[in-house]
Amino acid sequence: MKNSLKIEELAQLGLGIFLFSQLSYAWWLFPVFLLVPDIGMIGYLVSPKLGAWTYNLLHHKAIGITFMVLGMLYLGDLYTFVGIIVFSHASMDRIFGYGLKYPDSFKNTHLGKI
Repeated sequence: MKNSLKIEELAQLGLGIFLFSQLSYAWWLFPVFLLVPDIGMIGYLVSPKLGAWTYNLLHHKAIGITFMVLGMLYLGDLYTFVGIIVFSHASMDRIFGYGLKYPDSFKNTHLGKI
């Protein structure tokens, strides 16, 4: 099952790359910004509960999809770009087993223990 989930996440990362290619931004911006959502880990400096909340906020695919759709329909390419980065980063993380966090520990994720 884990391999099946990794393949699914890889396909979603591929979708993110494709969607980014439809924007007018330079290609190199995608890899440069792909790790930006990890800034959500800063919350762990305060507490595991805050860290889980900030991490999950910046790694939740529904947030990325919401930004993408709002950007495509109303708000423009910058919002679409942000949504694609959040969505793609979350997919990339899940390929490597980093899921959404529980508030007790960074290593306790919805995909199991890291």
